[in-house]
Amino acid sequence: MTDDELRKLLGERIASVEVRVTAACQRAGRLRNSVTIVAITKTVSVRVAELLPELGLPNLGENRPQELWKKAAAIPGAIWHFTGHLQRNKIEQTLPLISMMHTLDSFRLAKSIDDFNASIPILLEMNCSRESTKGGFAPEDLRVIGDTLMPLEGLMIAGLMTMAAHSDDPEVCRSTFVELRNLKDRLERIMQRELPELSMGMTNDFEIAIEEGATFIRLGTVLFQGLEAE
Repeated sequence: MTDDELRKLLGERIASVEVRVTAACQRAGRLRNSVTIVAITKTVSVRVAELLPELGLPNLGENRPQELWKKAAAIPGAIWHFTGHLQRNKIEQTLPLISMMHTLDSFRLAKSIDDFNASIPILLEMNCSRESTKGGFAPEDLRVIGDTLMPLEGLMIAGLMTMAAHSDDPEVCRSTFVELRNLKDRLERIMQRELPELSMGMTNDFEIAIEEGATFIRLGTVLFQGLEAE
């Protein structure tokens, strides 16, 4: 595929997603600018990813530190998000490159980030689907989470993140997103601060997530299917 063909294909897919995001916002009575699309570039090359900012998608996400380091160096104009498990020994090299971390998933990691004093928004990963294969904090531990993290002044908690269980019926995911929104409201009361961000919704269910309050949606397949080898 030539560069022009690739640019045209990506532009068409972005436009299609934009129509769907706008419609979901309208159904929910929300402004379009209340939702940010994060393009998850883990399956595609720099050649594909570097076109996204010029096509109107500057927010890019990676879930592997080494891949983030490589792409951030090659695409300095992007706004980078980290969306995977971060090992503590990779904090120093990763956090200065990103504008937001979506996946704080343990107290040990929280303490290490607090010590580093990253000064970037951090989202708590909540395992609302209760799947053993997924990481994150248990929703049932919300009081302990709030009480433990509240004293950490070097940790800028901005909201919550979750991944719904995959289903061919996106409506099945709605209860997961409602729970995350309710957890955010409860944690705001516990921590006595505003937590404005909800990172939820992927290719299969992002419209439902928007209807339930997502401020960040994380999209990969709907943008990049078939481009993994590019």
